[in-house]
Amino acid sequence: MHGSGFTDRYLTADETRSIVAAGLASLSLAGKRVLVIIPDGTRTMPMPQFFALFRELLDGSVAALDFLVALGTHAPMDEAALSRLVGAPVVDGLVGRSRVFNHDWSDPATFASIGEIPAAEIAQLSGGGLEQPVPVALNRCIFDYDQIIICGPVFPHEVVGFSGGNKYLFPGIAGADVINFTHWLGALITNYEIIGAGYTPVRAVIDRAAAMVSVPTACFALVVTPVGLAGLYFGNAREAWEQAAALSAQRHIIWLDAPVRQVLSVMPEMYADLWTAGKGMYKIEPVVADGGEVIIYAPHISEVSFTHGRLIEEIGYHCRDYFIAQPERFAAYPGGVLAHSTHVKGQGSYDPATGVETPRVTVTLATGISPERCRKINLGYRDPASIDVAAWSERDGVLVVPRAGEMLYRLRG
Repeated sequence: MHGSGFTDRYLTADETRSIVAAGLASLSLAGKRVLVIIPDGTRTMPMPQFFALFRELLDGSVAALDFLVALGTHAPMDEAALSRLVGAPVVDGLVGRSRVFNHDWSDPATFASIGEIPAAEIAQLSGGGLEQPVPVALNRCIFDYDQIIICGPVFPHEVVGFSGGNKYLFPGIAGADVINFTHWLGALITNYEIIGAGYTPVRAVIDRAAAMVSVPTACFALVVTPVGLAGLYFGNAREAWEQAAALSAQRHIIWLDAPVRQVLSVMPEMYADLWTAGKGMYKIEPVVADGGEVIIYAPHISEVSFTHGRLIEEIGYHCRDYFIAQPERFAAYPGGVLAHSTHVKGQGSYDPATGVETPRVTVTLATGISPERCRKINLGYRDPASIDVAAWSERDGVLVVPRAGEMLYRLRG
């Protein structure tokens, strides 16, 4: 293990370079083909700094140095977006001789099967939550390389507890079966219970799937705020993640003494649709009082989901119990889509006898999504032009989160 982190300051450029250099040197990469798996633009991450360091320290000594964007099922990034991500012009998929490319999750030919987690083992890993075999597939391109390096940040996360580590493999570059399974498992536990909860059943399944990967894998796990790099840890994916998650729990959680009735989550433009901007609810839900309201304020957003919008508009946003009570009705829908629906809607109850759904919290969109579409997807609407963020910040009983999506809010006690 290499690395360090701080609760009261940030790493300098020299400290960062030293950790990266020591980590890479420990891998003996001369002459090898190296694939670095990196986040897309929906994560705060000093990627240009790390991209430059990898190229400085490795280019010329390795046979290949390529970068794969772990999209999961997010929208692919065009070359302009990739250029902004890595801080260098990407032309015809290249920066110098390094390839920079998206994970192509929509093409079945992308994937290679690497095994299956048996149902009995899934039952054990999930604490009895689910019992079914889970096929495990990954982007087959990884087998063209001698070394995988995961490089990405760790934040509190609605599906797995804390992001990062082996999550860059599953769901980052994984096939649909394991993505849908892990997301639905997280939804059954609920965002309210799982987010920021440390080592979770979902993380256990992800780590089990990662144990099937035959290509040597190492990890740089970062703890980042908009101000700077608070921590950087290098080692195997689980060890590096554990160190980063422990620091993330100190840097990324804001503790309140009492619940709030109304929250205005101001979403930064790195979230381009509600699929990603739903974090304005996920990270806030634990501090909202019963009967309270979360307003997702994002005038720049006009799409529910670039990749899953049709399915979301068919099913709408509902609490977990709504789907549990109607398994046959929703059996054909991907678990990942159902999970997203529950995460945005939050906790609630559903009475199958009356068909009445009672959410714990009201979720309202103040976005470019029309009132009619908001009604269709079972969310509230507020005209974003009616909101003056500065004025709302002065209102009693209102929590305004100026850059929502990464900091988790929790209640003491």
